[in-house]
Amino acid sequence: MSEASAAVTTGVTVVGIGADGWDGLGEAARAALRRAPVIVGSARQLALLPELGVRCAPLPSPLLENLDGLVADHPGLCLLASGDPMLHGIGATLARRLPPERLRVIPAVSSVALACARLGWPEQETEVISLVSQPPEAALAGLAPGARLILLCRDGATPGAVAGLLAGAGWGDSELTVLERLGGPDEQVLGPFPASDLAAGTEAAPGAAGTGAASAGAVPARFADLCVLAVRPVLAGGQAGGEAGGRALAAGRLPGLPDDAFETDGQITRRELRVLALTALRPGPGELLWDVGAGSGSIGIEWLRAQPLARAIAVEARADRAERAGRNAAALGVPGLRVACGRAPGVLAGLPAPDAVFVGGGVTTAGLLEACWERLAPGGRLVAHAVTVESEAVLHAWQRSRGGQLTRSAISYLEPLGSFTTWRPALPVTQWTVTRDGQPGQGPRGQDGPE
Repeated sequence: MSEASAAVTTGVTVVGIGADGWDGLGEAARAALRRAPVIVGSARQLALLPELGVRCAPLPSPLLENLDGLVADHPGLCLLASGDPMLHGIGATLARRLPPERLRVIPAVSSVALACARLGWPEQETEVISLVSQPPEAALAGLAPGARLILLCRDGATPGAVAGLLAGAGWGDSELTVLERLGGPDEQVLGPFPASDLAAGTEAAPGAAGTGAASAGAVPARFADLCVLAVRPVLAGGQAGGEAGGRALAAGRLPGLPDDAFETDGQITRRELRVLALTALRPGPGELLWDVGAGSGSIGIEWLRAQPLARAIAVEARADRAERAGRNAAALGVPGLRVACGRAPGVLAGLPAPDAVFVGGGVTTAGLLEACWERLAPGGRLVAHAVTVESEAVLHAWQRSRGGQLTRSAISYLEPLGSFTTWRPALPVTQWTVTRDGQPGQGPRGQDGPE
């Protein structure tokens, strides 16, 4: 028996299907569907199939909670997926749950490939962001002059929601193109529209059906649910001197957003120190950061912006600051930041183990560094800041015990002094950076309580 046949018999076959339905499927996909004991898909996808003499069933809801049971109850199951199942699709989800020998994926052309083909955009130069399972604010993280973005939409309301966010953040001149039902007989390419026009929701008749582009001046009140959104970011006025949010987002994903990009009560790791911390933390795909004492959430936010596949939990004792960190995360394009409101170290016990930890303050708190160190994965990085003599002493003791590097930064800012200007020094900050070698251990003796 071939590997493909074994997957059909005992595992799952995922067939990607486009808006062109059965006519667009290759022979391998058609054969898999004909011999499947059961075919599961959305109502729209199942309607694209001819009569095959195979039992068909709708996807369970909610899907992720019922997916394991669906696979277990239906050996040889054939799942229908949109386009390429491995591109933000059910195939990728199953690949994380099943061994390769129990999963066979037969992809169709993805909506991203079709959109790039219609627009003349090289795929390798285009960033793809899925808004199917995350808020539209996630699109903001990809904004930079000269970028090209393809946004996978949850439904026909997504383009308008994104347009409103762009207009509100100073990107109202961005060019937005909505591509509906790509690959199907009623495909439409609508736009480009300025984001500010699309946000205004000007009601007009959609363009003519077909693969030709509709008039750029006609803004439909609503788009088809099966659509993707192409974005060419342009700052309002064509320059980066607009409002603070626009300037911040124009910086792209590199760490070092301006301090005024964040809503803050003053509890924030300033820009220059943030860059030093993020460089030492080294965000990696799939890695989890604890930002302990998050304040405005700046470290966790920049971690997620720098590495879209990373994860972060902002730990903050004060409820008002925790809420502010969440607002900052949404405004700066990373609504996936998880905020844990509670006092460390107690609140840390219920969190998943981190790959990196940042402690922006409170290192003299009893048991805080010990709790972070004990939960840190082997090879994980810990970065802690101190501004007082007492907290410096704690970091010095830990450095002697665990190694790593201590650095001290003294930064001055140019500020007015009467009719003149002068350098105003900020408080010096000591940074301890260390990588855990995998050996368990407690903290240094005598450093387990407040100084």
